[in-house]
Amino acid sequence: MTEGKISKKIILFAFPIFLGRLFQQLYNVVDSLVVGNVLGKEALAAVSSTGSLIFLIVGFINGIFIGSSVLISQYFGADDKKKLSTAVHTTIAFGFIAGIIITIIGVGFTPLFLRLMGTPNDVFRDAVTYLRLYFAGGIGIVMYNACMGIFQAIGDSKRPLYYLIIASIVNVVLDLLFVAVYDFGIGGAAIATVISQFVSLILAFVKLTKVDSCYKIYIKSIKIDYNMLKSLIKIGFPTGIQNSVISFANVVVQTNINSFGSVAMAGSGSYSKLEGFSFLPITSFSLALTTFIGQNLGAKKYDRAKKGARFGIIVGVSLAEIIGIFIWIFAPKLIGFFSSDPEVIRYGVMQARTISFFYFLLALSHCISGILRGAGKTNVPMLVMLISWCLIRISYITIMVKIIADIRVVYWAYPLTWTISSIIFIIYYKKTNWMMPHKDSQLI
Repeated sequence: MTEGKISKKIILFAFPIFLGRLFQQLYNVVDSLVVGNVLGKEALAAVSSTGSLIFLIVGFINGIFIGSSVLISQYFGADDKKKLSTAVHTTIAFGFIAGIIITIIGVGFTPLFLRLMGTPNDVFRDAVTYLRLYFAGGIGIVMYNACMGIFQAIGDSKRPLYYLIIASIVNVVLDLLFVAVYDFGIGGAAIATVISQFVSLILAFVKLTKVDSCYKIYIKSIKIDYNMLKSLIKIGFPTGIQNSVISFANVVVQTNINSFGSVAMAGSGSYSKLEGFSFLPITSFSLALTTFIGQNLGAKKYDRAKKGARFGIIVGVSLAEIIGIFIWIFAPKLIGFFSSDPEVIRYGVMQARTISFFYFLLALSHCISGILRGAGKTNVPMLVMLISWCLIRISYITIMVKIIADIRVVYWAYPLTWTISSIIFIIYYKKTNWMMPHKDSQLI
């Protein structure tokens, strides 16, 4: 990432991430397609209502891994093999511990979390079953993300793609087998997803133990270096908080959607699956920018980092808006893939056509956030998104839903808060020297 044509490097790195996340997204989408068409709209609503809660719990730990990715990419750019190896082994050790914690929290507190979200009684039992089985595989879920982060930090986005393709095929086959053939119900969809995650984890971990490079994992060396963990957490903790508060805000959004009934939940859930695909180019460019910026600042190539940041923002924003317009036009057909129920489709289309035109704002916020994370300045995205995507979003929904009892009021929370975060990010990006060394960075 520190040599060659900037646009080519970023695109060639981002494209496999995009494809990998495309296949990863298939995990939940296949669940929804099979569950919605085989088990019905109540089961679809149960699966759909779990997404925000899953990211609330898993997102915090994955945010911490952003810290390890930033450090690894900077050490890799600076060719500091010793610290790179220490960061890799600390990441793996931390991932294992975090996976155990997530399993305990997820399995033990699922009913409480769903009650707090106001999950309707007609979908509550299925939602508990799905979430508990999903979180039972917490170690696989967290460790997989730790391994993928290591590959991406050193600039390898192809291997994660290969592993995700294999895991996605496994997931599709097991979904059809467990739900449609053996009639395991909604639990079968969760088990299929967990098994698929473990497949991708095993493939990635084994490869990391066999590579002939400075980021190779040695089983006996897997332990926590507390100085490295401290640096990792200092950089990653703000992103973990950011993920959690955004997820918390989305849980509040989901709770308000739940109040409109299971049909609204199913429609919103169907759109969420569609939105997951729509956001893939945005998140892919954001991740690519984090690695690109991290490696180039580690190598002290500041002008190259600045040019790459500008290119990433332009491409990310443009792609997002093209996709948003496509979603707006074809929303009825796309939502119809998940359910044939006219009311479910109506709610899904209503949400799609309220939000999709504003995807360019989300892309702008994510791209600048990715740039700042690569520079080690993770506190800035955390604060911006805490204010705009959490505090303002929750305040707006809490007040406006009481005044106007229309579900579109809930939908509008997204473009309104994306606008606010974009304005703040643009001002910060233009008015500050974001490439200045960060106090928590050990390199720049």
